[in-house]
Amino acid sequence: MINIVIIEDDKVICNSLNTLLNIQPEMMVVGSFGSIEDINKVGKGEFIKPNVILLDIVLPGKSGIQGIKHIKELWPDAGIIMFSVMDDNESIFQSLCEGAVGYLTKDFSTESLLKAIADVADGKGIMSPSIARKVAEYFHPKRKLEEKLTPREIEIVHGITEGLSYKLLADKLTISIDTVRKHIKNVYKKLEINSKAQLMHKFFS
Repeated sequence: MINIVIIEDDKVICNSLNTLLNIQPEMMVVGSFGSIEDINKVGKGEFIKPNVILLDIVLPGKSGIQGIKHIKELWPDAGIIMFSVMDDNESIFQSLCEGAVGYLTKDFSTESLLKAIADVADGKGIMSPSIARKVAEYFHPKRKLEEKLTPREIEIVHGITEGLSYKLLADKLTISIDTVRKHIKNVYKKLEINSKAQLMHKFFS
């Protein structure tokens, strides 16, 4: 039996999840909470320990992300699935860094949710293909930026980030200083920046 805790402040969503999961022969909802603070009212031995926790991000009081540490202290063996309408890179990255093992958006299909719960209970990490792409983009921002540039523009950027002057860049690439300036202007336009400081920030922040 997979024991599940739901942490969701929307009563309609919470009730729907309870109904859906409790009719599954191998699943049982053992607790529902509307906030992280509500969990503090529960002792460790007051009900069956969960295998999986469905955790919303936007909650009254502490956010779901802020509550992950406390949840893991209370139920260290449970796998946490973030379950949210939010799909921005920052929310996904922070959730995974704090210790969530999966991330689902609320436009889920019943099949995908049940599979995710079963996989996490089995010790696997999960995320949808769209979320996986966002994680890849977050961890590889430099590569994503370079995809917007031509090979020559990338050479220019690398030269600038290495501290080369326009003249040294021109000599290294066997082009004129005016051509270097033209490439830099194009790079700034494509990356929507207007200074060397912003360029450095884009590639090294």
